[in-house]
Amino acid sequence: MDADAIRRSYADAEPRPFWLDRADAPQESPPLEGEHTADLLIVGGGLTGLWAALLAREDDPGREVVLLEGERIAFGASGRNGGFMSASLTHGIENGAARWPEEMPVLERLARENFTAVKETMQRHAIDAGLEETGELFFATAPYQAEYLPEMVESARFYGWAAEALDAEAARTEVSSPTYHGAVVLPDSCAVLDPARLAWGLAAAARAAGVRVFERSQVTRLEREGSGVVARTGAGAVRARRAILATSAFPPLVRAIRRYVVPVWDYVLVTEPLDAARREAIGWTRRQGLADLGNQFHYYRLTSDDRILWGGYDAIYNFRNAMGADLEQRPATFELLARQFFETFPQLEGLRYTHRWGGAIDTCSRFSVMFGRALGGRATYCVGYTGLGVGASRFGAQVALDLADGRDTERTRLAMVRSKPLPFPPEPLRWGAITLTRRALAKADRRDGRRGLWLRTLDRFGLGFDS
Repeated sequence: MDADAIRRSYADAEPRPFWLDRADAPQESPPLEGEHTADLLIVGGGLTGLWAALLAREDDPGREVVLLEGERIAFGASGRNGGFMSASLTHGIENGAARWPEEMPVLERLARENFTAVKETMQRHAIDAGLEETGELFFATAPYQAEYLPEMVESARFYGWAAEALDAEAARTEVSSPTYHGAVVLPDSCAVLDPARLAWGLAAAARAAGVRVFERSQVTRLEREGSGVVARTGAGAVRARRAILATSAFPPLVRAIRRYVVPVWDYVLVTEPLDAARREAIGWTRRQGLADLGNQFHYYRLTSDDRILWGGYDAIYNFRNAMGADLEQRPATFELLARQFFETFPQLEGLRYTHRWGGAIDTCSRFSVMFGRALGGRATYCVGYTGLGVGASRFGAQVALDLADGRDTERTRLAMVRSKPLPFPPEPLRWGAITLTRRALAKADRRDGRRGLWLRTLDRFGLGFDS
């Protein structure tokens, strides 16, 4: 396809997340007004905050819990992601094993328990988020990547997950693309769902359990007050004994977070529904979640009405942690993603996109959730998932509750919980280092995966990441 045809394919797409473009989206809760008190304040109405609110009330029905969301429930990353619910708590086995090798058996057991608990909670509260237990396929899109497949299978099996390697022909039988050189099948460690409906369902369950939820209530200041904290918004305040901060990539309310988390922008396209001929042309009968194995990778899946969601690859960091609605649309990235889509599925030429959007991911240097305390232990934070937070957010919320309550548990004794990632440098070094890393990853993809001096240096400091 020529450049004009590619640009036309997304020109009329709605500039908003597909998951949020629903006439039956729930009515929002009223904003906070006046003075309120609580035992536990939760700042952030994404998946982590919602899980923390629900679990807090289920653990102690007498605990007064208030949740403040600055925009709408599912406004941020919880409503802008691809809807992959991975079992992993560590952003993949390879990342976890490189950082906490001795803990990985425990972390993978906790991952299974958490994965099961998410599904059980959805069933118990009748949360219809379109859950499909499809598993996941990872495709080698270059010959050198196919060399990694046996190691991936061995690693998954070592930790008790089913896994199988496919050669190029078998991979293309599963999903028809000329770009595939093999694949790994992980049939039981991932599901796909509608993340916004999950968030809305958790919010409804939390309200039913007695949580007071306020939307359009951005916290402008959080500070100590006596033995607790006070959070102030434009129209009110909440005084609480303890607070949990689940603010994702948004500007942090405490200094303790600022060095560790940066917002990296990810972009997504969603196609029109595929007709029967197009569905047959690509295969994909098992509807797995898909990803490729490049340093800069794509993730893609089918929606319940047979659209293809296609995102990833071109992660963008903006100088000084910039955030804002103007960054949600990036034509250069949409053009790149659309071109790569049609290179992957040339048989779908002429397909058009109905939605295009971007959103910020809370990234830390270890690429998985981190925890800590601030304000003299009165506030606990849980941030830095770097994607794959749909499933891990429940675990993150449990840890945050343990820390807020001062409980000594198996979870709080984990080195993963007790340790911190290396901080990012201040600007302008931060922007320079991240930009250099992105360019080095792209260069490694062009050089059959060979990592240059910069990436090898990051690897030695535990900062290496190949996606």
